[in-house]
Amino acid sequence: MDIRVKICGLKEPEHIAAAVDSGAAYIGLVFYPKSPRHVEIAEAARLALLVPPGVAKVALTVNATDADLDAITAAVPLDMLQLHGAESPERVAELRARYGLPVMKAVGVAEADDLKAIDTYGKVADQLLVDAKPPKGAALPGGNGLAFDWRLVAKKYWPCPWMLAGGLMPDNVAEAIRLTGARQVDVSSGVESAPGVKDADLIRAFIAASKGAVSV
Repeated sequence: MDIRVKICGLKEPEHIAAAVDSGAAYIGLVFYPKSPRHVEIAEAARLALLVPPGVAKVALTVNATDADLDAITAAVPLDMLQLHGAESPERVAELRARYGLPVMKAVGVAEADDLKAIDTYGKVADQLLVDAKPPKGAALPGGNGLAFDWRLVAKKYWPCPWMLAGGLMPDNVAEAIRLTGARQVDVSSGVESAPGVKDADLIRAFIAASKGAVSV
């Protein structure tokens, strides 16, 4: 089984190289000034040019305006938009139409009732990112290193492909895949030596562990 891996929040060429060379399917660039993983548009454009064809370049935004997205998409060659804020289903559909790019919508999960939103967004998004819901008052909507009860999404099937995120790291991603049946996984803080500082060895270890996992 081929597990597709997304390494998010990359800011350095050597970390993009580590991800690509290890077999990552997606590279995530964060456009959110409150995040330690934020990159300016000009730098993101340079980083995107280092990503070879076949590896999807994903722009993570949080409640971005049309003006924000116009500036990002005009300068950075992208393959997908990731919406990690409180964007409504209507906003997801609007952005898909406006930019002609696939849209991945992040949905936070902490309890069973949160799964209803996954069903709703699954009808309008191209992909879903099923993440741990941030604690109340958290500064960031994701990338907090928190996991949720993976049993909540075990062997679930939604209207579009989904990706598991939240608290994943090299030493637990195989178990997460085994428990949930996820075919795609996303990591950011789990491959960092400090907030916003990626570690090439952890990136390689995470991808190797993901691809070696067996789902039951």
